[in-house]
This record gives sequence, C-alpha cells and structure tokens, in this order.
Amino acid sequence: MNKELVTEIDFANLLVNQSPDAIIFADLSGVIRVWNTAAERIFGFSADVAIGASLDIIIPESFREAHWQGFNRAIADSVTKFVGQALPTKALRADGTEFYVELSFAIILDKEGKPLGSVAHARDIDERFIKERANRRRLKELEAEVVK
Repeated sequence: MNKELVTEIDFANLLVNQSPDAIIFADLSGVIRVWNTAAERIFGFSADVAIGASLDIIIPESFREAHWQGFNRAIADSVTKFVGQALPTKALRADGTEFYVELSFAIILDKEGKPLGSVAHARDIDERFIKERANRRRLKELEAEVVK
C-alpha cells in the first residue's frame, strides 16, 4: 500500500468497525463511547442507543455489583488483573435475554499513563459454551457409571 493512501485512510475507525468481535470503549464513569458494528450485531443495541449509555445495558443485574467493583478497581490501578485473558461470562441482549460471551479487557491510558477508560472485546460463545457444559455433565455421568 502506498504512503499517500495510508495517510488518507482512517485505520483506527476501519479496524474498530470491521472487527469480527465487539469492541466497546467506556469512559472512566462506565459510559459507552465506542460501540462497533459487531457490538450492534452481538448485543442487539444500535450505536445510537448504546453510545452515551451505561455499560449496565449489557450487564445482567446479578453481575452489576461485582462488575462495578472490578471496573473501579481497574481504573484506579490503571490496569486490569485480567490482562491477556479471555473470560466467559453472561451478558445481556437488547431483548433482555442473557447469553454467554467471551470478554477480554484492557485499561486505555493516555500519554502520561493516566486511565482514559476501558476497552472490551466480546465474542458470542453462547452455543459453544452450552454444548461444552452439556458435554462435561455427560462425561461426569459416564464416569460415575464406570465407577459403580
């Protein structure tokens, strides 16, 4: 690619919007500021609805207290304890249904190392997670039968 073309393309915007995974950036107070096309598809909220809303729109009620404790701690520490990890958890769709996603997180820092907010990458793993859980249960049942 030639340099002239490179300077004309907004790579950050292209990378975020064409990512196959949801990319969500929330500011220091947990308000969504970036919501890509994959986030729209996965969670069912349009960017118009999600941007400016609290992360609570995608966090099941039963997880919110723990989420905000972890979020606030990570912002205060300028780092998340989950660096390099992708974690399965439940999320909330626009229609109110809960489903499993795999999330990875990072705290975004400015040039001086001060936190600006948090970015999360999310992938819908609902079908896979449910199948794997059923397989683990079945394996446990079969192992119990062998022990008898």
